[in-house]
Parts: sequence; C-alpha cells; structure tokens
Amino acid sequence: MFKDTIFKPRRNIVSRAVILPISILIHVLVVMTALVLPLVDPGDLPEVEIYSAFLAPPPPPPPPPPPPAKKKSRAKHRTRIKPVQAQASIQPGQLVAPVNIPDEIAEEELIDIGIEGGVEGGVEGGVIGGVLGGVVGGVLGGMVGEEEAPVRAVGEIRPPRLLKKVEPVYPEIARQARVDGVVIIEATTDIYGRVTGMKVLRSLPLLDEAALDAVAQWVYEPMVINGRPRGVIFTVTVRFQLK
Repeated sequence: MFKDTIFKPRRNIVSRAVILPISILIHVLVVMTALVLPLVDPGDLPEVEIYSAFLAPPPPPPPPPPPPAKKKSRAKHRTRIKPVQAQASIQPGQLVAPVNIPDEIAEEELIDIGIEGGVEGGVEGGVIGGVLGGVVGGVLGGMVGEEEAPVRAVGEIRPPRLLKKVEPVYPEIARQARVDGVVIIEATTDIYGRVTGMKVLRSLPLLDEAALDAVAQWVYEPMVINGRPRGVIFTVTVRFQLK
C-alpha cells in the first residue's frame, strides 16, 4: 500500500517539460492559420468605378455694345447767314485800322527839308556840321565844325561835376585777403560827359578791375569852353574800405 503512494517527482517534471512546448507550438500554428488564411483568400472585392471628366474652357466675353448713334445735326436745314462787313466812314487826317491786309505797301513820299552838308537825324534849321540829336543854334549836342581834342583839367580848367556815380563792387577775394586802399584812375570824357577812356595811375591788383568797371558807368556834366563842348581829361579817386 505504501509502495503505490510513493511520489515520484522526476517523472512528472519530464512529462511537463515535453507537453509545454508542444502546447505552445499548437497555439502558434492555430493563430497563424487564423491570420494567414484571410490574406491568402481575400474573397470577392468590391468593384471601383472610374469616371473621367473633361473641363471645357470658359466662353469668351461678349463684345462691347455699339456706340450710340449720332444725332443728325439740323445745321443743314438752317439757312447760312453771311456776315455783313460794316463800312466805317474814314475821315481825313485820322488813323484807322485797315480792314483788309494789303499785299503790298506803297512807299511814302519823304519831304526833303535837309540842307547840303547836314547830318541824318538832325533838326530843322540846324547848322552845317551838326551832330545827331543837335538843337538849333549849334549849342551842346549840335556843335559847329569838327570835334576838338579833349582838354586836361589843370589850372583854371576844373574837373567836370559828377552827375551819376556807381559804387564799385568790393571783390570777394580782396575782402577775404583784407585788402583795401585807393585806386587812382585817369578818365577821359566826351562832349556828352560820358567816360570814354581810362588809365590806372595808382594800382591795387585785386581792386583795379572793380574800380574801372565802376568809373566806366559814371556820367559827368559836359564841359563847354568858349561856347563849344569839349572832352576833359582828369583824375578820379576810387576808395575801397573794409567795414
């Protein structure tokens, strides 16, 4: 009795060691069969219908509307009115603007009132040898005979009186260089008192040109000696002073 009840653990362990891998292998085969069979035989798949569509280009824009019809002018039915030219009464001795432009202008007859030896542009009743713009009697502006040489203002002959003076323009280069002083010029006037000739007697190189430009614009009272206009030679002093 005791022999049958003896526990033999070694035999039980060996049987379990054999049964466990066989069981795992069977489970793996079952799972793989369940997963692989649907993949191998998918059955009837649904049919897919493919539709093709073609897009047509959009239609062209409609043409622009035609321009509105022009209304016929009624000017053709109107009577044309011709302009009437007013005839102006022309009075003798009165200047009137011409209505029509003439093609040719007739030359005017000039009245010859000059005298032999006269100068063109002189005055009526002048003297022989007068100058342009002279007056009756042969005084200033209409001297008799040829123009005489200018006289030098020395002794009793004094320099003419200045009527118009133009201030000189101080050169900027001379102002920056701080140059000032006096420029002396010998001026010559004609019978009308205008400066016609100049010569520098005392020079300042940076100021000479400005002094000559100013003196050339000066006007003096004409010099009359023995009833005849004469040119004069005299000296002019132009002072430059820095402020």
